[in-house]
Amino acid sequence: MTIPVSPSRELADPPLPTRLKLSALWASLTFCYLYGDYFGLYKPGKLQHMLEGAGPMGPTSQGSLLFVALLLVVPGLMVFLSLALPARPVRWLNIGLAVFYAAFVAITMPGAWWFYLAYSSIEILLGAVIVWLAWRWPRTA
Repeated sequence: MTIPVSPSRELADPPLPTRLKLSALWASLTFCYLYGDYFGLYKPGKLQHMLEGAGPMGPTSQGSLLFVALLLVVPGLMVFLSLALPARPVRWLNIGLAVFYAAFVAITMPGAWWFYLAYSSIEILLGAVIVWLAWRWPRTA
């Protein structure tokens, strides 16, 4: 049995501003990075290698951990910066950083486990959508 829906009862679905879409995409991308790294800890031997001083980019050092920390903090900051910066710089930041992160992820994919390939594919897709939305940023009349 279907219940008829009156036209006046339909839900409004106003368009979202580009900035809000970009911010939400960066939040999604950040979660994918975090969960991908978290699930990576379950790979056999991963924790043992960490205890032995192996870091994400070679031997663990203050410099290597600072580099990785800065690499991972940028997408999280883009959640805010996409909403707060003026349109022109935020547009170019979105394009440049999304291309950089998608390329970085693609470089790390060969030989990875399936879960990582799945996360990486989604991350690259999210980056492509960020570039597409920022490239098509609405213009004033």
